[in-house]
Amino acid sequence: VQLQASGGGLVQAGGSLRLSCAASGFIFSFYTMGWYRQAPGKQRELVAGITSSGNTNYADSVKGRFTISRDNAKTTVYLQLNSLKPEDTAVYYCNAHYIPHRGAAYDYWGQGTEVTVSS
Repeated sequence: VQLQASGGGLVQAGGSLRLSCAASGFIFSFYTMGWYRQAPGKQRELVAGITSSGNTNYADSVKGRFTISRDNAKTTVYLQLNSLKPEDTAVYYCNAHYIPHRGAAYDYWGQGTEVTVSS
């Protein structure tokens, strides 16, 4: 299983970035995909999630600014970050999660991509 996140970088406040997470090694379309972030000295938090059927949810702090999407044919999940703020600075991680009808849940993490927003 691999989750390869990319697209992070340094951007000025008000700018935009698009993160990508390319997945392999599992049945992508079955999984709920999520983006989490962890800022220095803080706990990892959920930023956005998208279910296998395309339903989305967002942290209150990013609603209206970030958009999560998925392309099952490309086994890739995206996070569009607009109107970035310095407080969005963090390492962003991709997550894949699946709960089967029986047995334990499956949970995979990518390596993270760093986003730095300057004021």
